[in-house]
Amino acid sequence: MSNHLEYKGYYGSVEYSKEDDVLHGKLVGIDDLVSYDGMCLQSLKRCFIEAVDDYLEMCDAEGLKPDKPVVTKSNVQRTA
Repeated sequence: MSNHLEYKGYYGSVEYSKEDDVLHGKLVGIDDLVSYDGMCLQSLKRCFIEAVDDYLEMCDAEGLKPDKPVVTKSNVQRTA
């Protein structure tokens, strides 16, 4: 079983907020803060993919080089 999402070489954490009753996460292995949330796993996955695509599009539009993930097995497990 995996506690992270993967898309286009980016990894995202999967967390549950009991207080808000919502799933949320952020991209791991990059310096930039990119977060997403959803009410169920399906919507969290969709929002994760949109967040990665939006991040890459924003970097392209601003002429910035997107952070490339530096992900090891230990930091994905620790943050996810």
